[in-house]
Amino acid sequence: MTMIYGEVAPGFESVRAAFAENFTRHGDLGAAVCVYRNGHPVVDLWGGVADAETGRPWTRDTLQLVYSATKGATATAVHMLVERGALDLDAPVAKYWPEFAANGKADIPVRWLLSHQAGLVALDQPVPLEEALDWHPMAEALAAQRPLWTPGTAHGYHGRTWGWLVGEVVRRVSGRSPGRFFADEIAAPLGLDFFIGLPAGERDRVSRMAYQRPDVDLTTLPAELVPEELREQVVAWRDPNSFSNRAYAVTDPAAIDFDSPEIQAAELPASNGIGTARALARMYAALIGEVDGVRLLSSAALASATEEQAGGKDQVMLIPSRFSAGYMLPTESNPMLGSSSFGHTGRGGSLAFADPEHGVAFGYAMNNIVGGIDDVRASSLVETVREALA
Repeated sequence: MTMIYGEVAPGFESVRAAFAENFTRHGDLGAAVCVYRNGHPVVDLWGGVADAETGRPWTRDTLQLVYSATKGATATAVHMLVERGALDLDAPVAKYWPEFAANGKADIPVRWLLSHQAGLVALDQPVPLEEALDWHPMAEALAAQRPLWTPGTAHGYHGRTWGWLVGEVVRRVSGRSPGRFFADEIAAPLGLDFFIGLPAGERDRVSRMAYQRPDVDLTTLPAELVPEELREQVVAWRDPNSFSNRAYAVTDPAAIDFDSPEIQAAELPASNGIGTARALARMYAALIGEVDGVRLLSSAALASATEEQAGGKDQVMLIPSRFSAGYMLPTESNPMLGSSSFGHTGRGGSLAFADPEHGVAFGYAMNNIVGGIDDVRASSLVETVREALA
């Protein structure tokens, strides 16, 4: 039986039980969950192992790579620049990044980068991985790349390229790399244990990921046995030239080993943020209210940042998705806490979001990357939080 550590406020005891059940029934190996309400923590729990091979325990200060939940942190940096008047989302990207105008992209506004509408999900020629981790070669490749659909006419999840696209705008506008800007302007004021570009001295605290194969591998299942509602996605997964595959093959070789020191040390603002569930929840809490004297965005700036920009069928994921300028918005498959929620998921199960209507911010991080469509770990925790608020 996995020991669960940490604290819950009165009324939230059921969240501890749901968190424990994730270990006994739903495959968690090591994980943490944190919930803030009205600027104060009401749930802060952790348990399990940070390294399944060595048995190293998950402690209060264990760090976890959260894949695309990083996008919410990067989007927050962007909107802080917008509120300061340093960045206009409706201005052409080329105003800040002149080289970006190449190949018919002169009129693409910054807003379309954030909301996955720019048509730059993949590269005609992938960049060597080692060069991509050094930042500039990938930014140069994206500046030269032609859009793969007419920008603004559709949206599709820019799973990898989003980080370099948005991050280069942050760099051009602020004079700092996106990881440095986040560290200075968000992590430091709030005391967050979260990094975009891991310092070498923090590596020993990072959990090692495990990868759980789905019970049924849809990519090898005979076509007639694939559920009808998943057939279009499965066809795309089997096609190396589909957007669904090309969006994650923008480097050569593809960035697969996110436990590697080189990938963790690089700044990948779309996908390699490393921190605690506590840090994620605290950041989102400071977006919707004040946390220990710090608020990241005003109410007006937050309303603008979370307004829907793109919705409907996603050209990459091939399911309905909704995006504001950088944040995911609730859908049937990811309802978060309610209609006012905004945040971001990460590959394999991580989730962080805020819900202004309920005054709630939520962070969940884990090291067992679960494939398939049956992962209920985050959703069960969110549902239990919803019931505790009733």
